[in-house]
Amino acid sequence: MQPKNIFEMAASGNITPKELGYFFPAEFAPHAATWLSWPHKEASWPGKIDTVFGPYSEFIKQVAIGEEVHINVADEAMKSFALGHLEKAGADLSKVFFHFFPTNDAWCRDHGPAFLINPNAAQKKVLVKWKYNAWGDKYPPYDLDNLIPIKIAEFRNLPCFQPGIVMEGGSVEFNGKGTLLTSEACLLNPNRNPQLNQDQIESYLRGYYGVENILWLKDGIIGDDTDGHIDDLTRFVNEDTVVTVVEQNRSDENYAVLQENLHLLHKLRLENGKQMNVVELPMPGPVVYEDQRLPASYANFYIANHAVIVPTFRDPNDAVALDILGTCFKDRKVIGIDSLDIIWGLGSFHCLSQQEPKV
Repeated sequence: MQPKNIFEMAASGNITPKELGYFFPAEFAPHAATWLSWPHKEASWPGKIDTVFGPYSEFIKQVAIGEEVHINVADEAMKSFALGHLEKAGADLSKVFFHFFPTNDAWCRDHGPAFLINPNAAQKKVLVKWKYNAWGDKYPPYDLDNLIPIKIAEFRNLPCFQPGIVMEGGSVEFNGKGTLLTSEACLLNPNRNPQLNQDQIESYLRGYYGVENILWLKDGIIGDDTDGHIDDLTRFVNEDTVVTVVEQNRSDENYAVLQENLHLLHKLRLENGKQMNVVELPMPGPVVYEDQRLPASYANFYIANHAVIVPTFRDPNDAVALDILGTCFKDRKVIGIDSLDIIWGLGSFHCLSQQEPKV
């Protein structure tokens, strides 16, 4: 019996979103909302979790100026706790919505859904629920995180495609015109999908993100426990321009890795055959806490509707990075928010958020 509608098609697993005309829009395209999971796991910020709520709430305040913010929480107590911090930050609470969708951790970029759109379809938005295994089974349990896309699909009444392979939102970057950028270090890591080779992974990327052109960089930055997520390295700021982090200090252990990625970017081509514009973004000086090098990167910014929110690290390069990003985003304010405590969790604002596109 043929499926009667797109909900049944999605559930059947016999057709991909791309075959139905859906694609993942660029982050700089208009948002309907931003999704977050309220931080609560002490082990992610050992000895420091109380220090993250201030900058996290400031992030929400800034995002909520231009769009709705939807926050996953465990229960009324966590909601009340979050509201107290958001009130203190001066956030517009009329734009903030809570959902009793409990999580194991706060990294919504990776455990949240991927929203795809087709403006010409009767059903204009669908959702993809990838499998999530906490970056190669590093931080179990993650069973609650793995359910978040399904809960959001039910709340939004959206068809939910389930490819059945591991994928994280922070590992992929899009220009919205058919090009996807990722890294070999992450997507080809045997701790994700050991049963798949590169061609097979590319087939899933094309089918379930609605892209044509897949570009691969190499390794990620030191301290990145995600095995090289692209959102710490290289980001599209428009359909033909990327910013990419470079290390100026030749003796720094990130220097060679980032130079290799830089050289690759100059060789790679977009879906239309053109070369990318490549804008270099500095790295902050090493951020070390309890003898651990943390993955501090200005590339982990979040493009919201009205602003670009950039992690800063009390470093001289903070101002340089903000200026460079200001030249890339003429239509939005570029706002730095101190991320020195948040980065102890090994991620920042982009890792914590997932956009829902407007269509």
